[in-house]
Amino acid sequence: MQTNPGRFKIFDQCIRCLVVVFTLLFASCDRQPDLFVNTQVTFQKALENGRQANEAIHRSVRFVHGWLDHADSTTGLIPRNLDSDRDIWNGKDSAADNYPFMVLTAAITDSTLLERMLDMLQTEKRLTSRVGSLPDTWSFTEQSFAYPEPDMDRLIFNGSEYVKDGLLPLTEWLGSSPWSDRMINIVEDIWEHARYDTPAGKLPSLNREVNGEMMQVLARLYWMTGQPKYLDYAIRLASYYLLHNLPTEQNERIRLRDHGCEVISGLTEVYAALHFGRTDKKNLYRDPLYKMLDTILEIGRNEHGFFYNWVNPITHEHDNEICDTFGYNYNGFYTMFLLDDIQSYRDAVIECLSNLDYYHEYDWEGNSADGYADAIEGALNLYNREPMTSAALWIDQNIKIMWSKQQPSGIIEGWHGDGNFARTSIMYALWKSKGITIKPWRNDIVLGAVTLDDNVYIALSASNAWQGQLIFDAPRHKSIMRLPIDYPRINQFPQWYTVENEHSYRVYFRNDSAQPVSGERLRSGLAISLTAGQEKHLIISPETTNDR
Repeated sequence: MQTNPGRFKIFDQCIRCLVVVFTLLFASCDRQPDLFVNTQVTFQKALENGRQANEAIHRSVRFVHGWLDHADSTTGLIPRNLDSDRDIWNGKDSAADNYPFMVLTAAITDSTLLERMLDMLQTEKRLTSRVGSLPDTWSFTEQSFAYPEPDMDRLIFNGSEYVKDGLLPLTEWLGSSPWSDRMINIVEDIWEHARYDTPAGKLPSLNREVNGEMMQVLARLYWMTGQPKYLDYAIRLASYYLLHNLPTEQNERIRLRDHGCEVISGLTEVYAALHFGRTDKKNLYRDPLYKMLDTILEIGRNEHGFFYNWVNPITHEHDNEICDTFGYNYNGFYTMFLLDDIQSYRDAVIECLSNLDYYHEYDWEGNSADGYADAIEGALNLYNREPMTSAALWIDQNIKIMWSKQQPSGIIEGWHGDGNFARTSIMYALWKSKGITIKPWRNDIVLGAVTLDDNVYIALSASNAWQGQLIFDAPRHKSIMRLPIDYPRINQFPQWYTVENEHSYRVYFRNDSAQPVSGERLRSGLAISLTAGQEKHLIISPETTNDR
């Protein structure tokens, strides 16, 4: 039988082509795309972000140790203030403003220190809980309550402040913990002692600050726990204001700064909860809520879009100073934009952010570190939704002014507002690291990141050899709080780059092959090692169908 050389030649060529194709296919599985080309500037920016994040965390650590030096020798609790009231611990100040951000700093940097924070929690629960879980003021000198008799208004105010200003932001970062248990117990006891009869039902307080705080807490607790009773309580409060006591129709000053502005965000958070399940109540509240918000926008702002400290809705009188809590108010307006697509509310936020340059080195709240902390937090939270370059520059400039107020001891100004210095510093650090933290933390480790498209570019350096893990952030509004959308919230820690447990990602190291990795592994910790003086670059990218 004769063979056909031409047929064998064609067959041989086909085989060679198939070999080449399969070689390329298999090689592409391990070969990284050329993501590192022209990235020098990006990684330089990531490293600079890391230096800023490092300083923010280090200053927070110094704050913690500075205050611990003044802890009561018997109880281990921290005093309210250092120049006065150093004999007492109280719920509305020591517990609400200072202690929680000592806990947060420890959670990010030092597990041993976190155990001490937990001991402090157990101590204050045991000593200061006066009616159920509600805390009362404790005297270090007497080692007993500072007041001979409990007063329910005082106890409820203490508890409300502690929950909203301290335990709620801790829960948004830590998730379920002894601190979230403390929060829920206090809320339960606040409503157990709701004794004020109103047309909307029994309320625990008639104080606008307390009720605004409660609406924020209850709206989030409703989603976090899935318990309808928390929404029912929130509806009582919303009805009290929107159906019977609309703030902008009262012949009195409306306080647009803290200790009054809480009701604005509180009402919008309840409205957000109703938007996703109780449209009957949402529709009932819509007109009065918009009437209130529109009035505040019309008469409550200056020419740059910043809110006055207070305004009289009847006479339109106002003070000439602007409030450091402008962002707290705008959280509510931006939430309404997200829910009902009210473009004018988004425009108001953008106007404010675009005019921040008018307030460089402004004397926020009398040039206090706390005033700077609140103003920077508000700007950061809104920048997270509307990333404007001018706002980022303003934040970078003004965080340095706030930091300049810290003393060599680590103490800032020596009062309970010092905790907000750490709160905002940590928010700033998480922005610069895109929510990525390291474990174990060490002061010489620099970690910064930059996001481009769906990728995050990470730069690390170390003065001394280090082995540890990079811990990536999750979409905490879903995984912890179970919120339907990530609307802006007072004292939240904004999300910058998040990974989903069930998603797949690729890790690219410079001059190395790509590694497939699950979101769950990134959340639990990606192993990293650094030699002394080494700078390391890596890129995290979501895995696409073509990558598989």
